[in-house]
Order: sequence, then C-alpha cells, then structure tokens
Amino acid sequence: MSKITEEYRKMQQDLHKNRPDYGIASVSFAPQVSNIINDNNIRELLDYGAGKGRLAQNLKVNHQVNIQLYDPAIPEWSEEPDPKEMVCCIDVLEHIEPELLDNVLDDLKRVTKRVGFFTVHTGPAVKILPDGRNAHLIQEPSGWWLPKFLERFELISFSKVTNGFLVIVEPLK
Repeated sequence: MSKITEEYRKMQQDLHKNRPDYGIASVSFAPQVSNIINDNNIRELLDYGAGKGRLAQNLKVNHQVNIQLYDPAIPEWSEEPDPKEMVCCIDVLEHIEPELLDNVLDDLKRVTKRVGFFTVHTGPAVKILPDGRNAHLIQEPSGWWLPKFLERFELISFSKVTNGFLVIVEPLK
C-alpha cells in the first residue's frame, strides 16, 4: 500500500532539509496533545508525518511516554510505524497526494489503538512546491474530510481551528 510516490518523497525531503519553517505546525498543538496524554495516561505516541520532530520536543507530560516519529520524507523516521495508543497527524493530510489519501487514512486507522489527534488545513499553503503546485495538494472543506474520517473512526470531538479543523477520534468499535 503506497503512501507516497518516490518523486514526491524526494521533493518533501528537500523541503524539510532546506526550509527551516517547513513542517513545524505541530508546536502550537503540543499543549493540547500533552493534556490528552496526561489525562488519559497515554504511554505510547506516534507522530505520523513528524516533519522536524517538533511535537515531541514541545510536549509537557507527567509520566514516561514512548514516542515514535514517522515521516517517509525523513530517512531516519521512514520505517513503517507500529500501532500506538495515541497517534497525532498534525498539518499533514492536506499535503498527501490525492490519489494516495485513502491509503494514508487506512494506515492511520491501522496504527491508532486508542485515540487519534488529527488536524487538517483546508485552504492554500503559503509555500509552493518546486513543480509549481501549492504545498497543500488537497484544499477541501471539513464537510469533504469528515466522511473520510467517519468511515474509519468514531468521532470524539470536532473543532474549527485557524485555517482548518481538528478532530479527536477513536477506533470504530
């Protein structure tokens, strides 16, 4: 099940390497993620599409948490992830190649054991890819995204956030 083409992986790898401001959106969500971890005694976390790994660096947790970083564009974090209690996928899904989105969402379902924390930016990105496309390959409203999540997860909460939305989900029973 392919989640990224080789050409796009290389493009993303270059962006992460050459743009210090690329892949850092998770920092602003670290306090919310920390609260969920602390309130639910989460012991293992997967940062899916970890970018620069900033989420893990900014968590404030009150117990030991095993954190796995996964990002196919970062060679040291590109190994197929194992299922974890909590999965965060922050400002990632809008960057997925549209024809591979279902594969990525299916993989998120596979790796989420207890809770998923997913954010989606619904408009255009400021950044443009080297091939001229907007960095947000998928620019759709929350009403387009929600059915895709609900096919795979139980919705715990939905919130509008600046330029998009946040869902907290759990595996379907």
